[in-house]
Amino acid sequence: MVPKIYYNDVKFRLGKTRDIKEIIEKVIRLEGRKTGDLFFIFTGDEGILEINREFLNHDYETDVITFDYSDERFVNGEIYIGIDTVKKNSEIYSVVFREEVLRVMIHGVLHLLGYYDATDEEKREMREKEDKYIQLYRDIDEL
Repeated sequence: MVPKIYYNDVKFRLGKTRDIKEIIEKVIRLEGRKTGDLFFIFTGDEGILEINREFLNHDYETDVITFDYSDERFVNGEIYIGIDTVKKNSEIYSVVFREEVLRVMIHGVLHLLGYYDATDEEKREMREKEDKYIQLYRDIDEL
């Protein structure tokens, strides 16, 4: 299956989605799995806050929330991306906005693949994987 991208009350549009979907599928293959039902939903601060409150009992905006429905073979899930927070983070960390969007998409996929970021060691491993897979996109097209 091919990842699907949706937009919930935001003007943002990803662009060059075919290339990004190919990278997401490649990440999943390189991690030894297959793409199943995978949905990326871009939403604003209000939408991500509502999801965070309802499902995680957190009262703040965030850049990504992942719901994992995967099995041993297929990566299935919903990845909600708070595009307003991603934009703010790209400015705070002085990175290209498109690269930060891709990083968050890959981050969500890595969660579906069983990676976590609760400890410093897990965060380091996750960041290394994100960097590795972002490089795949840079090899295709300049961000």
